[in-house]
Amino acid sequence: MLKLMKYLKKSAKAIVLIVILLFLQAYCDLSLPSYTSEIVDVGIQQGGIENAVATQLRSETMKQLAMFFTPEEKSIVEQSYEKTGDMWVLKEIDDAVKEKLDAIFAKPMNAMLFLTTESQQAQEMKKQLGITENENIVDFIQQLPQKERMAVTKQLLNQFEKQPDSVIQQSAVAFLREEYTQQGVDLGTLQTQYILKAGAKMLLFALLIMAASIGVTFLSCRVAATFGKDIREKVFTKVIDFSSAEFDKFSTASLITRSTNDVQQVQMLMMMIFRIVLYAPILGIGGIIMVLYTNTSMAWIIGVAVALIILAVGTLFTVAMPKFKALQKLIDRLNLITREILTGIMVIRAFSTEKHEEERFEEANKILTKTNLFVNTAMTFMMPAMMLIMNGISVLIVYKGAYGIDSGAMQVGDLMAFIQYTMMIIMSFLMITIISIMIPRASVSGARINEILETEVTIKDAENTKTPLKEKAGVVTFEDVSFSYPDAEERVLSHITFTAEKGKTTAIIGSTGSGKSTLVNLIPRFFDVTEGAITVDGVDVRQLPQKLLREKIGYVPQKGILFSGTIDSNLRYGKEEATEQEIKKAAEIAQAIDFINEKEEGFDSPIAQGGTNVSGGQKQRLSIARAIAKNPEIYIFDDSFSALDYKTDVVLRRALKTETKDATTIIVAQRISTILHADQIIVLDEGHIVGKGTHKELLSSCEVYKQIALSQLSEKELNSGKEDA
Repeated sequence: MLKLMKYLKKSAKAIVLIVILLFLQAYCDLSLPSYTSEIVDVGIQQGGIENAVATQLRSETMKQLAMFFTPEEKSIVEQSYEKTGDMWVLKEIDDAVKEKLDAIFAKPMNAMLFLTTESQQAQEMKKQLGITENENIVDFIQQLPQKERMAVTKQLLNQFEKQPDSVIQQSAVAFLREEYTQQGVDLGTLQTQYILKAGAKMLLFALLIMAASIGVTFLSCRVAATFGKDIREKVFTKVIDFSSAEFDKFSTASLITRSTNDVQQVQMLMMMIFRIVLYAPILGIGGIIMVLYTNTSMAWIIGVAVALIILAVGTLFTVAMPKFKALQKLIDRLNLITREILTGIMVIRAFSTEKHEEERFEEANKILTKTNLFVNTAMTFMMPAMMLIMNGISVLIVYKGAYGIDSGAMQVGDLMAFIQYTMMIIMSFLMITIISIMIPRASVSGARINEILETEVTIKDAENTKTPLKEKAGVVTFEDVSFSYPDAEERVLSHITFTAEKGKTTAIIGSTGSGKSTLVNLIPRFFDVTEGAITVDGVDVRQLPQKLLREKIGYVPQKGILFSGTIDSNLRYGKEEATEQEIKKAAEIAQAIDFINEKEEGFDSPIAQGGTNVSGGQKQRLSIARAIAKNPEIYIFDDSFSALDYKTDVVLRRALKTETKDATTIIVAQRISTILHADQIIVLDEGHIVGKGTHKELLSSCEVYKQIALSQLSEKELNSGKEDA
């Protein structure tokens, strides 16, 4: 799977942009709980007053608070506030100074709140100081000598040392609320403004999250689609270069699955990696940092949640993982059986074996379905298990948080934020585990794709290719050629030596399995010789570029193959620039013009995939016309006249002989009548040349040829050598 990542290079800029957008999305996601906390704690509980730093204070209040300041603190306050009339107004200050002021004002405000309330502790303090009930304790302290006043204020401040910061903060805010009321400030408006401001920020973050999410999704889909396109292209290009040896290693059904379903699996995973796998760690780590910043006393709950998730996922994967790895092979098997049945449907019907094939398909389908159901059933436990963990952790947080709120160590908003951050952390792990479901299957698919891409092609161009010799144009020579298929022990061809000359026809005949088709398939390098050499235009075919070599050859296979399109597009397959006159002439020579003209659309008549809408004879004639339209140096007919009737065969070969008089023609034939007038006939028997010469020469010198001839024609026809009786 990792080996395929190199195909992401062209999308590097998009990937960088995705990462940036993910960080932006995570930042916004992680900011929302803190704003929720602030709305609850500050907006609702504190009436919109954020901290102990007042925007303005009455001179009297400032004088009372100043009793508790140290000289340094008093200096900071005086620098931060400007006296305007009877008011001290806060200047424009930065956050660092504001934090210092918050620490300076918080405890003195608590002390003032303590002194101005009619609490039992305040009454006891009055008694200690010898103050009557009607006397103002604040005025009394202000009138004390400095030394005694400092001792009293220090004693007051010490009362708040052990109190939680949240309690001190709330008491300071309560003091400020009373101060603002005395100043005539509308506390309701202040609260509304704060909530609206915080809400607007949350809305902005939500819009940014939406925009980032849309951007990430769009770019992820684009990157994954480009990646899938490149992989499919690489696989297809590689498969096109495969020789028959490689096709023997991979079945057609498997190649189709690998270039479609396997690529799709990897593409889907790639898309999810950019959308989730990269995002989950950013969100999870950010969530942990924010949790520790919010409250460290309950951090152990996160560890419990993660441990439970890992346990649940580990159990499920132990059960389901082996089945994941088997899925792709089962899809291969189903595709193979389906392809076999569809390809051989006529034979299946002829032998009335539909029931057997249905059972074979049903068995493969049932195994695949059963495996899929097992995997999906196992995965259905994933979401309920995760929801149980999430809800259980939420209950645990509320339970422990309630004690913190009761003791003043935690505020309600902080508890809400803690729950949200914890859910984010759990969700990030959940997202990774969901992706982990796809990873095994995509990993198998990636390995299967990579197996194709890393397969060494056996037929490839030489490093130093040679130029064909003009004086030997069209000459094909076999020089002591032997051939055996890869991993086969026996040779298919042994010590084959002959020359097919320009302007002449060389025929190859022999019994079934004698190696005729294999011999001609060596010329265009569908296989490479095991020993010896084959030269075309005086150069070893292994030293010629494959494209150049095959451009010289007009090949007509044993089984006519047509491609979906039109008759015209099929005839132009070897020579796209051929004129209408050349196409028409090729069809006339191949005796295809009559049935083409009978069609309403003529040369524009559609051809179905595989040429299923034309007969076998028509398909073969169109295949021959396609080779003629190419006008090559060398014609290879691999038993290409077998589907033609005798009359059409005779007429076609007469027209073909005139057309190919300046080309080299090599014909593989089963019928003696097809090769009676060949300039050279090669007789094969079990991979060896047992005869070479003209028809008359072989009748007298080659017993194998004579036996083949007598099995097809009468002795009178053979002796007369008539081709068309």
